[in-house]
Amino acid sequence: MSDTLYLLLDKNIQTLHPHIYLQDIASLSCSNSKLLNRLRVMPVVNLPPDKPGRYVLSVMDLISKIQQKEPDLEITPIGEPTFIITYKNKPGPGLLWEWIKILFVGLSTFFGAAFSIMTFNNDVDVGKLFASIYTQVTGRISDHFTILEITYSIGIGLGVLFFFNHFGHRKLTADPTPMQIQMRLYEDDVNTTIIEEADRTKNIDPPPN
Repeated sequence: MSDTLYLLLDKNIQTLHPHIYLQDIASLSCSNSKLLNRLRVMPVVNLPPDKPGRYVLSVMDLISKIQQKEPDLEITPIGEPTFIITYKNKPGPGLLWEWIKILFVGLSTFFGAAFSIMTFNNDVDVGKLFASIYTQVTGRISDHFTILEITYSIGIGLGVLFFFNHFGHRKLTADPTPMQIQMRLYEDDVNTTIIEEADRTKNIDPPPN
């Protein structure tokens, strides 16, 4: 009875070195420990060391390479049929640069959201509406700094806090935040586009001689 290898792959795998082994891009499971150890260090592809970027590979090509080394092995792939190797030949930017980017994005988001809220309030004339309500209820002229404006401002802040489910390093619930969901959707769209473009280019380009 032949051994079975279970091959689990993600859609996008990041690596910092150009020499890719099977254990770098896939989670492996097999009852034969000796065979499993051999396959973990099996070379898969050697990327150009001076050309970082995204490289698209097919699971079928990966299975073919494994079967060349272990022809009697049964392989069960789990996950994506086509995957991306994101090769970075240099470590990420320093901590200072990361904080600068976070500060820039945070300030842009804060002032952008504040401007949007102010323009919305100006368009619907919330100040006039609050003044009218205050005068009708109390019989006094509003000075635009009443309980209505105060509670409205506090409510906007609390609403944003509960909506984004995030305050500093703390989350109000264990659910992912809307920002995390949108970033994941964006990442999935980018990966899908890269894979589709690679398949389209492969179909357009003439086959090698």
